[in-house]
Amino acid sequence: MTVSHAKIPKTMTAAVLTGHGGFDKLEVRTDYPVPTPGPDEVLIRVLASAVNNTDINSRIGWYSKTVTTGTESGGSTGFADLTDEDAAWSGSALGFPRIQGADACGVIVAVGERADTTRVGERVLVRNMLRSYVENRPYECWTLGSECDGGFAQFLVAPAAESYRIDSDWSDAALASIPCAYSTAENMLHRADVGADRVVIAGASGGVGLAAVQLAKRRGAHVIAIASTSKWDAVREAGADEVLDRGTDIVAALGEQSVDVVLDLVGGEQMRDLLAVLRRGGAYAVAGAIGGPIVELDLRTIYLNDLRLLGCTFQEDEVFENLIGYIERDEIRPIVSATYDVADIEAAQKAFLSKMLVGKIVLLPPADDAESDEATATSTK
Repeated sequence: MTVSHAKIPKTMTAAVLTGHGGFDKLEVRTDYPVPTPGPDEVLIRVLASAVNNTDINSRIGWYSKTVTTGTESGGSTGFADLTDEDAAWSGSALGFPRIQGADACGVIVAVGERADTTRVGERVLVRNMLRSYVENRPYECWTLGSECDGGFAQFLVAPAAESYRIDSDWSDAALASIPCAYSTAENMLHRADVGADRVVIAGASGGVGLAAVQLAKRRGAHVIAIASTSKWDAVREAGADEVLDRGTDIVAALGEQSVDVVLDLVGGEQMRDLLAVLRRGGAYAVAGAIGGPIVELDLRTIYLNDLRLLGCTFQEDEVFENLIGYIERDEIRPIVSATYDVADIEAAQKAFLSKMLVGKIVLLPPADDAESDEATATSTK
């Protein structure tokens, strides 16, 4: 491989997940081997990586069909009764040890034998839903930090084709806030073909929710956000036209068949009312169920109103490519609420689970001894 530094260390600091369960399954190691890029991969020195729901869900094994409650019920301790075989988002067993972190902003410091050597030194964002490893087959992908090691470390390897050069004066922490949350939101909007529509966003104050508010407004939508009252100001600042409190009678507040699209990041009992406010031919897009994965609904609501139900995980290439363009044209701007050292991952996840902060929580790895001045010259804008 070709390297940019005179020396790349053999070991690194990494937050390692050793199994499904509570915080005790997270180990911060300072002697973890630095990975070597394969022929079509690059080695990236991580500058920042954000915390996401998928990190918590994978740690506690929430994706297993044996779990029927929301994320919060097992966020700290995990679940006593769990089937490891289906406890990852893909439905297959998660391999341990695993470095999590679906978000990664960093600098390419080495390339594999078939990768372009001129890319050494590029500042990049890694696509979180990786298609290279499954030969770009539709509806298949690996998640960074789940099916392969992710950004909660000083270094990671990623496909060269899915490590996107980024030309931006944003801080590393701001850039690291984009891949998972914003691609999830953009994918929902893309799949629902949102334009100048009336859009309801359930869970609007979380990382994906705030991204969805911004991205929906960018498309010209009228945004109705559902969030707790303490977070209304932040949601309005992101662009929401109307805000409803969590627990509000949505049907009474909006009226039946009054909106074009619902973006649901919560799930749970509220789903029935969200379907009721959709117009005939409207679209319900879901990409999360932190409020509970098991719901009750009336199928007549769906088929008599010709509703479209869209499960949103797999992402077409253009979704992430769109985001790179939005960043470089300064059309969006994430909120970074807090940063933690990667060694403080437990505190960061506890802060995330508290839901007290609005915006993204970002982990910063320690700088390696060989870090170059040029690679770290980033703005704090």
